[in-house]
Amino acid sequence: MLSDPIVALATPPGRSALAVIRLSGSGTFTVAGRCLRPFPDTPRTVTRSRLAHPTTGELIDEPLVVRYAEPRSYTGEDVVEVFAHGGLLVPADAVAAFVAAGARLAEAGEFTRRAVVNGKLDLLQAEATADLIDAGSPAQRRRALQQLDRGLSHRLEALRAELLELEALLAYDIDFPEEDEGPVSAERVERAWCVVRDRLAQLLATAPEGERLREGALLVIAGPPNAGKSSLFNALLGRERAIVTEIPGTTRDAIEATAVIEGFPFRLVDTAGLRESDERVERLGIEVSRRYLGAADLIVFCEAGDEGRGTGDGDDRDDFLAACSAPVIMVRTKADLLPVPRPPSPVPLVSALTGEGLDTLKRRLAEAAFGRLLAGGDVEPVVTRARHRLALERALDEVDGFRAARAQGVEAAAAATHLRAAVTALDELIGVVTPDDVLARVFATFCVGK
Repeated sequence: MLSDPIVALATPPGRSALAVIRLSGSGTFTVAGRCLRPFPDTPRTVTRSRLAHPTTGELIDEPLVVRYAEPRSYTGEDVVEVFAHGGLLVPADAVAAFVAAGARLAEAGEFTRRAVVNGKLDLLQAEATADLIDAGSPAQRRRALQQLDRGLSHRLEALRAELLELEALLAYDIDFPEEDEGPVSAERVERAWCVVRDRLAQLLATAPEGERLREGALLVIAGPPNAGKSSLFNALLGRERAIVTEIPGTTRDAIEATAVIEGFPFRLVDTAGLRESDERVERLGIEVSRRYLGAADLIVFCEAGDEGRGTGDGDDRDDFLAACSAPVIMVRTKADLLPVPRPPSPVPLVSALTGEGLDTLKRRLAEAAFGRLLAGGDVEPVVTRARHRLALERALDEVDGFRAARAQGVEAAAAATHLRAAVTALDELIGVVTPDDVLARVFATFCVGK
């Protein structure tokens, strides 16, 4: 990993009060000193300075400057942060001046990658940094902060320690082969294996909802034409996004938008009404709807509650529900059009017009999509990325492979290789041992200035 001086704008470009320019690396103080007068003498002290081009001497801005001496910085290297005026021209000219002074433009995520390499963060904390920046819901923010505080890292380190303890028990079998079954009983090894296996499986079980939390649960609103799907879509979204008319078949294509429901992220999809149609464009829209339904995390099936209008054929509805692989929540829409007093209904009633039943529906949606997270609160760590899940699956496979080897009478030294492989999988997950190609994939999605 290079430690040459790098520079990048750490705030979005555009009209703003401030822009932050960050530099890091060996020789950063020398590079920054060529552009800044005066350059701060004391670390972690704010200094008002004049920023000028190192070659032409042209004044660019009068920013505030802070320097951080290694290793007490975000990256573990010498770091300079410049707080200049915002806009398009000043930040761009400031970065150009530092490049002219000897810095290199940073690559995506290079500051955080250096922090990982220099031991300031582990790989899970680095990913949490990106997740915190990208968070669009309170639940995403809380989970990213927990991971940034090493919640998941501590759990994985505990699992790693338990695997090493199990490996140590086997060492007695290897070191004392003349003893009957070694000084450690087979039952003790089995108990230790069960504990670590169960804890691995429990953590891995959080992956579906954890990944759903990070990406947003795909919620597809389906039903026959004129069943109030688009109105419900708009009501859940909180704004008019889909066109609503009394004409059946108004929605010809799937419409997708993001929403926060009960603090959790959802990707809402309003679909074309499901029916047999001879109209080519409508048929194409219905086919798109069916593809969304196949990928859905959760489905809301709408039936119009107002009497005599578009409730759909019961057999078609049952066939549809039987074909769905995702959980389905049934609702009767247009509750405001039902007569009073209303007949009892086993299906929840909602009204996009009056808001009746919406709060109850939102709670049901959150429970259906994120029930485990709701039950556990923000205390227990959660697996939020496919990389985490795949590493834990490898570790679990190796732990199961260890037991299978023991059951087949494989000698302790050979069986222990499965435990060592499981430890390696956890090491790669935390970032203790991480191939460069894995690091490249992780940081490719970061912004340049982070």
